[in-house]
Amino acid sequence: MKINREKIFTVPELAKDLGITERAIRFYESKGLISPKRAGNTRIFSYGDRTRLTIIMRSKKVGFSLKEIKDFLDLYAVNSNHKQQAKNGLDIVEKRMNSLKEQYKEIDIMLNDLKGIKNELSRVVKHGRK
Repeated sequence: MKINREKIFTVPELAKDLGITERAIRFYESKGLISPKRAGNTRIFSYGDRTRLTIIMRSKKVGFSLKEIKDFLDLYAVNSNHKQQAKNGLDIVEKRMNSLKEQYKEIDIMLNDLKGIKNELSRVVKHGRK
């Protein structure tokens, strides 16, 4: 399947295509994450804008902040071979993975604590307090 990189999108078309709300697109624009062209009052999005939105949504899904996403996306314009972007992206991803691993450890501790409380409460319900 050939990708048409010349295709342009309006806000409603892009929202439908990506499965997000028009409001979300306007929000990302207001935060400087995307910068569509304008034809009168109509925002016109390029294939590149669509790609940026896809990256934004995927990044949000795994917990990156809007600032981290913006910093990452801004490197596209700075480095034409994307090597620096890839390096910075790798650093950001590794930090996020480490953060999630720490959260996982904390959640595991909390789950074990809750399991102990549940077992104690179940024993009380079943046998009464001793």
